[in-house]
Amino acid sequence: MTAIPPGRSRRTALVTASCALAVTGAMVLSGCGGDDPDAGTNGVGKLPAAKIQAKTRAAADAASAVRLSGTVVTSGRTYRLDMQLKADGGTGSVTSEGATFKLLRIGRELYLKADADFWNHADGSDGSDGATGKLDGKYVKVPQGDPSYKKFSGFTDKDVLLDGLLTLHGTLATEGHHAEAGTRTIRITGDDGSGGTLDVSLQGTPYPLRLVRAGHAGTLRFSDWGRNFTVREPARSDTVDYGKQLPTS
Repeated sequence: MTAIPPGRSRRTALVTASCALAVTGAMVLSGCGGDDPDAGTNGVGKLPAAKIQAKTRAAADAASAVRLSGTVVTSGRTYRLDMQLKADGGTGSVTSEGATFKLLRIGRELYLKADADFWNHADGSDGSDGATGKLDGKYVKVPQGDPSYKKFSGFTDKDVLLDGLLTLHGTLATEGHHAEAGTRTIRITGDDGSGGTLDVSLQGTPYPLRLVRAGHAGTLRFSDWGRNFTVREPARSDTVDYGKQLPTS
C-alpha cells in the first residue's frame, strides 16, 4: 500500500470539511427560506391574482351549497348573517339593529320568523292591539309581490348573494400566504386592500374562505362548501298570515 504524504492528507481533510460545511449551509438556507410555500397545495397560489379570482368564483358558482357568516353593511345598515345556502333554497338568521329574524326559502316560497318585538318595531306599533302578537315566533309567508320579498329573499339566494359579495374593486394583486380556520390560503386584494381582500383555499378546491369587503362594508367567512342540507316547509301550525303588506323598515 502506498503511503499518503502528511501534507496531502491534511489538504484532503480540509477539502472534505469545507464540502461538508457547504452542504450543511445549503441545507440550513433551504430550511430557513428555500421551502416552496405552494408545495402540497392546489397550486393556485402561483397564479396571477386575476386568475385566482376567476378560479375561486368558478368554484363557488359550481358548489352545491355553502354556509356564510359575518357582517354586511349596506345602505348604512349593518346586517349580521348566519346562512346556509343552496340552489333551491336557504335558511338561517339575520340580525339588524338589535333585532333577529329567521329566513327560510324553498324554491320561490319565502318565510320570515321573528318575535313580537321585531314586528312591533317594524310597523311602529306597541303591540297593544294584539295584531303583531299573533306573529310572535311564527313563520310568515312573504308574498312575492311584497317589497319585503325582494329585500329579504336576496339573503337566501346563493347565486345572487355570492355574485354581489365576491367582488374585489380596483387593481388586483396577491398579498402572501395566510391561514383561515386551519386551512392554508392565498390572499388577493383590490387596490392594496382598500378594494377588499379575499382569502382563497390552497387545499383541495380553491373555495373563497374569508372576505373583507371594500369600504369597511363587512367581513364574511365561508365554510361547508358542497355540504348538503335539508330545507322543509314549516308546519301549518307554525305559520300565520300577516294579513297585510309586510313592513320594510
